[in-house]
Amino acid sequence: MRLLITGSNRGIGAALYNAARTAGHTPIGTTRDGRYGTIALTLDRPETIASQLTNVGPVDVLINNAGVITPERQSPLDMDFAGFAATLCINTIAPLAVAQAVLPQLRRSSAPKILALSSQMAWMGYRKCDRIAYRASKAALNKTMQGLATALEPEGIPVALVDPGWVRTDMGGPEAEQDPMVVAASILTLANNLTLQNTGKFFRFTGEEREF
Repeated sequence: MRLLITGSNRGIGAALYNAARTAGHTPIGTTRDGRYGTIALTLDRPETIASQLTNVGPVDVLINNAGVITPERQSPLDMDFAGFAATLCINTIAPLAVAQAVLPQLRRSSAPKILALSSQMAWMGYRKCDRIAYRASKAALNKTMQGLATALEPEGIPVALVDPGWVRTDMGGPEAEQDPMVVAASILTLANNLTLQNTGKFFRFTGEEREF
């Protein structure tokens, strides 16, 4: 299985890359600068993403992992609006552009799948006001990927969203609950088991469906 994993240089992305390789799959990573033999991919200009992925080769599974939790000021009462727009671009718009860019490769696969890393902070049941740019971008990602799932269902390509939980990464911090390698292995299991029956759904990394 060939997996394209965006943002594979650190955190969950790096864990996914290593877990996929350990499991005998062929991971294809992306980083901003193409380090460590990855594909150079910047996400702040979605209109350029297709050209950046021209030479990606065959893809069976796309895992849209790359994301940011910026800007520093993202309270509803004190918002960095340019930073908010940049977060929406990277966390919400770019994953759709990546999916569109690799659709020709996915359509040639015998078992194509798309997963997008969302967040528990996207849940609409949380009435919280911190990190609103990040929360809103992930909630919008959920809706965007749900729409993509509906559009691709006739082609037999399932799309799902994953809540990785609070993970010990640079973003999650050292006090986080989940080990990134455990989360990565569980996400790969979810990818292996994903079918059209579950397309458009939002899952915890452990496999249970969760509310949007």
